[in-house]
Amino acid sequence: MRFHFRADWQRFGGRWQEMPVLQDHFDVIDNASAAKPFRLVAAPARTFLNSTFTETASSRRRERRPTALLHAADCAALGLTDGESVTIGNEQGEVVAQAQAVNGTGQQRGVVIVEDIWPNQDFAGGIGINALTSAAPGWPRGGAVFHDTAVWVKATQAA
Repeated sequence: MRFHFRADWQRFGGRWQEMPVLQDHFDVIDNASAAKPFRLVAAPARTFLNSTFTETASSRRRERRPTALLHAADCAALGLTDGESVTIGNEQGEVVAQAQAVNGTGQQRGVVIVEDIWPNQDFAGGIGINALTSAAPGWPRGGAVFHDTAVWVKATQAA
């Protein structure tokens, strides 16, 4: 096995000129900030293997509705109660889901998990989780950036 100390990014095309010559951490994700303090994880829901399963009655019954899983301490800090409607957003858009406080291990503070593949019409307002993810191509040569998303979370205002 050969290890290359210099990456030949040009060989892959894309935006190689903007990448570091020596292999290193290349910080190009949408990092959490004061304005967007949460990292979004939009992994498939447990019973939604793919979008086909979002149409089966048994899978829909098990999952019930789009839910935002938040660490219990984050819910407390935001003044959110379990089951309360929350709006999740960033400069891309806003999405409404139901908050679920998670205690114990597995849920990190500063991370909101929306177990997904829900059709848009299942979200309040008919706008799904992809409204929060960028369409910009990933590095070095494109690809999805749906795990590179920072968001804010707040209680949904009554209409």
